[in-house]
Amino acid sequence: MVHSVDKLTGEETSYKVSPADLTDLHVIRYELDRDIMPLVLSNTQYSIEKGQETVHEYDLPKTQQQIVSRFLLGKPLITLDGIPTLVNRHDCNYEVILKDIQAKIMQEPLQTLTQVAVSTQLDSYSEVCDALSTVEISLGFLAMTGGDPCMQLSCYLEEVLKMGNQTPAHILKALSMCSLKHCAGLWQLLGSLKSEGLLKLKRDERTRLTGFFSKNSADSFLLEMHEFLILKLNKPNASETFKPEWGLKVTLLSYMELKDLDAPPDVEELFPEEICLSHYVETWKFCVRFKQERTQRL
Repeated sequence: MVHSVDKLTGEETSYKVSPADLTDLHVIRYELDRDIMPLVLSNTQYSIEKGQETVHEYDLPKTQQQIVSRFLLGKPLITLDGIPTLVNRHDCNYEVILKDIQAKIMQEPLQTLTQVAVSTQLDSYSEVCDALSTVEISLGFLAMTGGDPCMQLSCYLEEVLKMGNQTPAHILKALSMCSLKHCAGLWQLLGSLKSEGLLKLKRDERTRLTGFFSKNSADSFLLEMHEFLILKLNKPNASETFKPEWGLKVTLLSYMELKDLDAPPDVEELFPEEICLSHYVETWKFCVRFKQERTQRL
């Protein structure tokens, strides 16, 4: 806006101010009802003809001139130096973050027994995602401030970051098995567990899916699964709209409701609640294979 004023006036009337030196006088401030509307109305002419509607004639050049001189002229450009920036955690460069942590806190690999214990404590895909998210928040702070290598990660979350009330107890329990000197190894483990979770269905989920797709009504549900996969999950940014930890059944039923379709009668009773969207493709493949095998037996 400041550049536009300079272009309009043909002069460089602006100057630069850092955020540290910024005052109220430097900022463009106005209220629509108190400042702008009276100015516009004062530059508006009304004409009324018998049997006709009121005609409004606006003096736009004069209105523009007054807005520029009153609110914009002489305002500075605010430099970016010193402005804190927020970075989406998914856009963070963890290669750099891990190097910064290594420089501040000497890292040690996780022992095999600790890896097994953490993996056992985090039983589901969603729990792994929650734990990884919590660790990544910790990494961001540790990369800047460092910390005591021997301090338990759970204590760091509760005492330093004050995240105890925001973190589920079982997540804290799993993270309590590691110290700050294990953060890099823990991040590596949880990232691997998350990727592995995208590829597998549990045995009991397969068993329940077999029971569900033994019903005749399951075929129509499989068609809806394929349509949702093609139309919704096939998009590049699908994971931003449909979170991987969301339940497959709940999400697909909501999709069918938007189409004014009734869910097959066996879905609520037999389709596993625990299956997440992260397992969508594997679930669909399993169901298709089961259907093909069933057809061959007939």
